[in-house]
Amino acid sequence: MWYKLCVCSLAYLSYMSVSYCFLFLLGNMLLIMVRACLESQWRPVYSQIHSCLLQKQIKNWHRSLSITNTQCSKSQKTCKGNKSEKKLSRYFVDRRKVHVIGGKGGDGIACFLSEPRKEFGGPNGGDGGDGGHVIFKVDQQIKSLSSVHPFYRGFSGEKGGSKNCYGASGRPLYVKIPIGTMVKEGTKVVADLNQPGEEYVAVYGGAGGKGNRFFLANDNRAPTTVTSGELGQERFLHLELKTVGHAGMIGFPNAGKSSILRAISRAKPAVAPYPFTTLNPHVGIVRYEDYEQIAVVDIPGIIKGAHEDRGLGLAFLRHIERCCFLLFVLDLSVAEPWAHLEALKHELEQYKVGLSKTPHAIVANKFDLPESKDNLPLLKEQVKQRVIPLSALTGENLEELLVHLRELYDDYLKTEKKQVRKPMKW
Repeated sequence: MWYKLCVCSLAYLSYMSVSYCFLFLLGNMLLIMVRACLESQWRPVYSQIHSCLLQKQIKNWHRSLSITNTQCSKSQKTCKGNKSEKKLSRYFVDRRKVHVIGGKGGDGIACFLSEPRKEFGGPNGGDGGDGGHVIFKVDQQIKSLSSVHPFYRGFSGEKGGSKNCYGASGRPLYVKIPIGTMVKEGTKVVADLNQPGEEYVAVYGGAGGKGNRFFLANDNRAPTTVTSGELGQERFLHLELKTVGHAGMIGFPNAGKSSILRAISRAKPAVAPYPFTTLNPHVGIVRYEDYEQIAVVDIPGIIKGAHEDRGLGLAFLRHIERCCFLLFVLDLSVAEPWAHLEALKHELEQYKVGLSKTPHAIVANKFDLPESKDNLPLLKEQVKQRVIPLSALTGENLEELLVHLRELYDDYLKTEKKQVRKPMKW
């Protein structure tokens, strides 16, 4: 009896489990079919909604990014590691005092050779390497002494090694300086670097010390004496930059020198209607069809008493000495422009005798103004030299200036050739 009941209950449970599995599978199949049908109908709508939301998110991200960049540009302290504007800006420096020390020589060592079957091989300590030199080298890419540090020390040589091995010498330390740099020790000029790639050894490194192998002699077969490396040379030098250019433009403030330089070259000095806009010399290159290049230097404005260090004073009068010829730029719209020419020549002569007699040309700027038309005949009466009237604003008569500039350059080349000197090429 109990056996039949157990068999019936097992049969019933198996039937129920099979039915439940069948219903579960049927329900999953129906769910998959309904989901596929819904996805086929709603997929375009879903993709469109998703793309719209994505575009809106990207637009918001771009907006936040632009706002962040604007905030960064307005407040550099929060975005660039608290760097002050003073550290980020670079200044034109034409004088620098430099303390230079050559590298120390390496020490010699004391050691003895000991090998199988050669226990007492004798001394074999090598000499130390020489210290490295500090060398000033002209680089045309450097335009100022602002990159020159006030202190340099050469690399030291390595100490000697066993088995008579010499120590490596310290490699030379090159300091890049701009072309036209004078090196002074006290008041004495020790070097005048005017050519690209020219070098000057500022200090020499110390000699390396001697190892005990050096002291081997017939009466001393096991020396233990060694010498230390010598200290490098030490000097205090003054670097003075004098801008090198073919033509130097000289004039009073607001005469239009920077405007002329922008008109005849690709240089971009600042131009503004107030005096002393130009605080640093700017060099512009004038290119001709035969591939000749003339360097024109815009010297900051000179005022009366500049030789007594008034205004910018002596800080930039020294840059005129290097120029091969000069361009006196006059403001033709002022009353008595010839008086400005006499004042400029007087300042040059007071700074250095004979500087005003350098080959030059007279350029009368602002010819587009009405009062300039009346002053031009008066200027030509007072001045015996050729006057080139032009307007840097409108470009009127700039061709005459370029032609005359080339004539001055050709005369300079002929003079250098006669005196058997190498002309300066930019």
